[in-house]
Amino acid sequence: MVSVRSTRIRRAAVVGAVALGAVLAPAAPALAAPVEIPGVGTFEIPGLPAPALPAAPAPQQSAGEKALQAAESKIGSPYVYGAAGPNAFDCSGLVQWAFGQAGVGLPRTSQAQQSAGTPIAQSDLRPGDIISFYGGSHSAIYAGNGNVVHAATSGQPVAISPLSSMPYAGARRV
Repeated sequence: MVSVRSTRIRRAAVVGAVALGAVLAPAAPALAAPVEIPGVGTFEIPGLPAPALPAAPAPQQSAGEKALQAAESKIGSPYVYGAAGPNAFDCSGLVQWAFGQAGVGLPRTSQAQQSAGTPIAQSDLRPGDIISFYGGSHSAIYAGNGNVVHAATSGQPVAISPLSSMPYAGARRV
C-alpha cells in the first residue's frame, strides 16, 4: 500500500523536475508532449515531440467520378459503330466501358442506359452522371461545367462537348 507521504514525495519530485526543466531549458521547442503519471497527473514535457495528428482520410471517389476519369483517358480515341473499347468506341460503348472500369456494369445500348440508375434533374447534375440525348439514342458522361465526354459519330473521336450542343433527354446517376 502506498502511503500519503510517498505519494506527496513523488508529486513534489515530478513538479520539481518539470520546474527545473523549465528553468534549465528555456529554449525548448514550443511543442511538448503530454506525459501522464498515474495517480500524479499529466505534465507537458519540453523537448518531446507532440503526438502526430491522424491524417484526414482521402475523399472517396464515386463510381461516376471514376467512370468520368476513364472516359477522359479515351479522348481522341476513334468512333466506331458498335465498338465498346478499349481502343475504339461508339457512344454507349464508351459509357459502358468507362463505368466498367469503375466496377459498375451497365447495359450496352443508349436506350437501356437511359433507364439505368436513378433519375437526376438537370439542375442536380454531378460529374460522372450518365446523360441521354436525342430521346435516348445517344449517351454521354457529364464532365462538369456544362460539358460531356462522348463518342459522337463516325469521323469524330471521343471528345468533350457542351451539354447544350445536343437535345437533352435526361440524366441518371449510378
